[in-house]
Amino acid sequence: MNIANTSRLSFRLLTSADAELLFELDQDPEVMRHLTNGELTSKEDINKVFIPRMEAYRDPQKGWGLWGVFLKDNNEFIGWVLVRPMEFFSNKPEFKNLELGWRFKQSSWGKGYASEATQQVKDVLAMNKDIRAFSATALADNLGSIGVMKRLGMSHIKNYLHHDSSGDIAAVYYQIKNT
Repeated sequence: MNIANTSRLSFRLLTSADAELLFELDQDPEVMRHLTNGELTSKEDINKVFIPRMEAYRDPQKGWGLWGVFLKDNNEFIGWVLVRPMEFFSNKPEFKNLELGWRFKQSSWGKGYASEATQQVKDVLAMNKDIRAFSATALADNLGSIGVMKRLGMSHIKNYLHHDSSGDIAAVYYQIKNT
């Protein structure tokens, strides 16, 4: 599967060879604030945790994985869009309900790149009518990500507690049906 360029962005499905790009993105405490409470990701965690998890759900035929997002004019890596079945790492993955997620460099915030990139990826995946819905989650205080969800046309489904090693954290679940 390929994702066509937008007027500003290009896309490539990331692989384990992109570990340095993933590491670079995770070195900004503000980028990591709603994910790890600002704790930066080590190279060891990228290689021993993040890459194996990505490879577990990566499926180029179905478009699952991390879509690297690059500025079209200079090919600068600015972030990624995640695609995988909701609850992929549980005993009941939802193969007809795809999770969309995103992580972007702080230098790209406020320019609409996350919404533009995620919309482009979703639009390509939506051509598969076996997909019934697209969903996203965020911590309840992550207003930037919630804004992206709303711009994608997603509706609030529920508030819930996200169980984390640091304790339970208030989170939200949004979804849009694939019609």
